[in-house]
Amino acid sequence: MSQPEIDAQLLTSVRHAALSGASPPESPRPVISDSWSRVIGHGVNPDTGSHSGLLSVDELEHRRQSSPLVDVLPALRDGLVSVADVAWHIMVVSDAEGRVLWRDGSMAVRRSADRLGFAEGASWAEDIVGTNAIGTALVTRRPVQVHSAEHYVRAHHRWTCAAAPLHDPRDGRLLGTVDISGPAATVHPVTLSLVTAVTRVAEGELRSRHWAAIEGLRSLAAPLLARVPGRALVADPNGWTAAVTGMPPLDRVALPSAPVAGTAWLPSLGLCTLEPLPGGWLVRIGATGQQDAPPGRVVLDVSRPHAWSVTVSGEAGSWEHELSPRHAELLFVLAVHRGGRSAADLARDLFGDASRTVTVRAELSRLRRNLAGILAHRPYRFADSVTVELLRPDRPADLLPHSSAPAVRRARG
Repeated sequence: MSQPEIDAQLLTSVRHAALSGASPPESPRPVISDSWSRVIGHGVNPDTGSHSGLLSVDELEHRRQSSPLVDVLPALRDGLVSVADVAWHIMVVSDAEGRVLWRDGSMAVRRSADRLGFAEGASWAEDIVGTNAIGTALVTRRPVQVHSAEHYVRAHHRWTCAAAPLHDPRDGRLLGTVDISGPAATVHPVTLSLVTAVTRVAEGELRSRHWAAIEGLRSLAAPLLARVPGRALVADPNGWTAAVTGMPPLDRVALPSAPVAGTAWLPSLGLCTLEPLPGGWLVRIGATGQQDAPPGRVVLDVSRPHAWSVTVSGEAGSWEHELSPRHAELLFVLAVHRGGRSAADLARDLFGDASRTVTVRAELSRLRRNLAGILAHRPYRFADSVTVELLRPDRPADLLPHSSAPAVRRARG
């Protein structure tokens, strides 16, 4: 009996024991155990999984063309398809919801995947098909390999898969995953490293495209700002600054998630006037005829599995901004502990290690640049003048599912 077959038999015994409540011969890996717990809570059928249907042809094509991943698809294919084909695997690219956008590689394996429902337009999210590399990587936001009976659904036990999440370098937004899948007997220890490396190359290409766009915006901004009195800046839609006038340079300004022309209150700048430009925004600092008014209400929304936001509002209007996974954790802890937390407290809350205060202070410094007037320090907390509303998921177990922070795990119960 080959080693993969022995491993598959052991994993089958581990899964059977975990699902039946018996003592397993070995403990599953933590990433797998956590995923099984989430999937059980979603009520996924352990034999067949669930199915949400395929996207229509028009919807699939719309998602493909509107995804930034379309720009790096050639790099992904160059790095993975030839390897996948030789190894009897397929390369799969999903969006951030787990929908399969593209597949390539071995024709025989693609036919086998079709029989499993692993087709273009299918959802491979955890809450639909159980533990798998695509869905679990989307939840944890980390590269993950799932082999044989580590898959929650028994129908997937003949497969092995490795996936890495791919993020937009402009704003950290999760764009989707890149996956290599194939027969379980063909599992190879370097597959996950290969997928991760190619994903990093693709993110690097997106980063290069981003900076090229900033340079193009800078050529427009320089002569424009020369004619603008007072303080102003030109930024791309994600807030990356191309040029400034009347103020010290800054790398990035926190713009609303969906900026519109007109007056807006920006936490780091106060009242501003936003004017659209080709490829960005002109931000005039200090709206005419109005006075800065401090914000009075904050809504922290961590109710969704993959996207989290903070909305700040007051007399001058409201502002919404998407949060990175780490900043969502930090603000959640501060929303729960309104009396405040020291840097050591937060280090324990996030890492289980009170000595990691340097990391905590650096993250909070970034947050406070975008949330001036909202966050106070000594101790770190939401300002006393601000009313904070915390929106949690309906099920405590679904709170920030990517997070391994001790404070979040406690809040899940």
